[in-house]
Amino acid sequence: MEEYVRVRLPREGEILGEIEEALGGSRFNVKCKDGINRVCRIPGRFRKKTKIRAGDAVIVKPWSVENDKGDIVWAYNKTHANWLRKKGYI
Repeated sequence: MEEYVRVRLPREGEILGEIEEALGGSRFNVKCKDGINRVCRIPGRFRKKTKIRAGDAVIVKPWSVENDKGDIVWAYNKTHANWLRKKGYI
């Protein structure tokens, strides 16, 4: 029996990560699943809709020019983050 997943998973070119600290403004230090610490920003259209704190699980889209920077494209709520941890994604 196939399990139906209702949690958004990373698409091609995206990586799961966890917020380590806020750097001010809309910038955050994110520890990504691939082992790289990235300085990520929240685009304006997404910044107005959500509040992100240290310890939150997010999806990061790395920049093609600088691999140590990226954009936060999705933030998980507590329930979805716990599901991801239970299933071994984080």
